[in-house]
Amino acid sequence: MRYTWDFSPVWNNAGFLLGGLLNTLWLSACAIVLGMAIGLVLGLMRLAKSRVLSLAATAIIEFYRNTPPLVHFFWYFYGLPIVTGVSLSPFAAALLALSVQSGAFFAEVFRGGIVSIEKGQWEAARALGMNYTKLMWRIILPQAIRRMVPPLMERSFELVKTTALAATVAYGELLYRAMTVASQSFRPLETYTAVAAIFFTVLLAASLVMRRVEARLHGNGD
Repeated sequence: MRYTWDFSPVWNNAGFLLGGLLNTLWLSACAIVLGMAIGLVLGLMRLAKSRVLSLAATAIIEFYRNTPPLVHFFWYFYGLPIVTGVSLSPFAAALLALSVQSGAFFAEVFRGGIVSIEKGQWEAARALGMNYTKLMWRIILPQAIRRMVPPLMERSFELVKTTALAATVAYGELLYRAMTVASQSFRPLETYTAVAAIFFTVLLAASLVMRRVEARLHGNGD
């Protein structure tokens, strides 16, 4: 039996799906910003001289790196109200799940970038009388960030794809809206093919932009 493709339901619901894409991008942007902030804090904690801070950061990082993201979506949306009595909106639950888990991965990127800076840079800064905070913000991080751009971007792209899991808590992102279109039109193959094409196009465009940014950064030297 030969299948007859029909993308008319997708075109007829283009505006509805576009709204889902915008929700996906908004959730992604918020999660990336918050996740990087969490990652920076955890990365610095893991490098701290305090054993308590280092062990606490390591425990958080390893827990979130080694548990499925879907579990966190369900826990924050369904479990948190049971434990604390605080209910989160689908957006808030998805944002929290994505930010904290991506923060654990970002933390390792930050840690790796920081420790990659040559020992002489640290010693020279200390010889000038800089304390840890000034040393980190004026000397180490500006150099480390250039080295961290590729893995940070790679992780950010993974986060964008993971936003599709927000459909499981009824957040109206692209996949959730596509599921609605597919169930109403009985054209799941065309609908999900369109979703795949949209994700591919958006991430490819972002990847090309980031390659230019990375090339410019490397062009300026380390």
